Amino acid sequence: MTKPLFARLVATPKPILSVFGVGLLLSICTAGQAQSQPSTGTWKFAVSGDSRNCGDIVMPAIAQGVLHDGAAFYWHLGDYRAIQFFDEDYKSTHPQATIANYFADAWPDFIQHQLKPFGNLPIFLAPGNHEMVPPMDRPKYIAQFADWLDQPVLEAQRLADNPADHQLKPYNHWIERGVDFISMDNASPDMFDAPQMKWFTGVLARAAKDPAVRSIVVGMHATLPEGLSTGHSMNDSAQQQATGRQVYAQLVDFRRSTGKNVYVLASHSHFVLNNVYDTKCNTKDTVLPGWIIGSAGAVRYRLPLDHAVATVAFTDVYGYLIGTVAPDGAITFEFKQVNESDVPASVTNEFPQKQVDWCFAENKSNFVPAGPVCPCTSCAQRSGE
Repeated sequence: MTKPLFARLVATPKPILSVFGVGLLLSICTAGQAQSQPSTGTWKFAVSGDSRNCGDIVMPAIAQGVLHDGAAFYWHLGDYRAIQFFDEDYKSTHPQATIANYFADAWPDFIQHQLKPFGNLPIFLAPGNHEMVPPMDRPKYIAQFADWLDQPVLEAQRLADNPADHQLKPYNHWIERGVDFISMDNASPDMFDAPQMKWFTGVLARAAKDPAVRSIVVGMHATLPEGLSTGHSMNDSAQQQATGRQVYAQLVDFRRSTGKNVYVLASHSHFVLNNVYDTKCNTKDTVLPGWIIGSAGAVRYRLPLDHAVATVAFTDVYGYLIGTVAPDGAITFEFKQVNESDVPASVTNEFPQKQVDWCFAENKSNFVPAGPVCPCTSCAQRSGE
């Protein structure tokens, strides 16, 4: 089936776009604005994160499933390659590689093996903490992934928000069919910093006033503080804990004041878990719908000891979330598992079978993220539950 013009333009490399001139850019902007209008039918998008270790083997299977499901785009929530050590999939096909070889190859390898299988499907990226492991850093990240961070729909939205904003950033947002997707950067201990917080506050303010925006979906690498996986979250640094709590409070206030839907997606912990913020740290009226979807190839952790509130809780699996958006903006999420039998022949032809088997059977860790220890001011109201 031929893709809509907008989808094809988003997927077109910038050097090709530039030859069409101002008229095409105006048509792109018009297409981007059209996406902010409410949808008249249901539609889907896909999300997952943490594809280091075995992502070169798992992500092509995820791409195959996402394309089959008819998702409008795929959103990766960070940790593309390990960087601090060789990814096992990379090492299996580059046994003689030096660490210098790996540093030069890691991100191009991610693009080739993990993004290319999506074909022309639009892809959005959020950075993870492994994207900040030296010698990698934020400027290198922006330079490497500029084509994705500055694709036409994101550029058009950035300039619509602020015509003077010509600076490329690792955080951004886009509005599609009544849903404002907000992709944030908490990949290092100093985030969210003051410029990102100011930007986020402005995005929320505009979404609150825009009658075409019926829902917001906030995606990031690490979960906001005081979730079920607090031991591997924004609680890990004082700055992240403080600004993460501010963002959570702003989202609660946004939902309360506007009546619009709010959803929060993250990865970082390598398992699948829903109802992430239904803890005693939040009162019943402040619980936001939240998912952890760190299941795109990274070494798989044990589930938190106390996750009884989760109705979806899996580890030792790989897969992705499909979000189905209803005409009123409400979104339902479904975890779609991929199995070893789903790995495409192109992968099994490139990687040794023993490596494919290892990724599905043995890519595990005994790490168990701790649960929340709530600030007294927020947990007292639910202490009797």
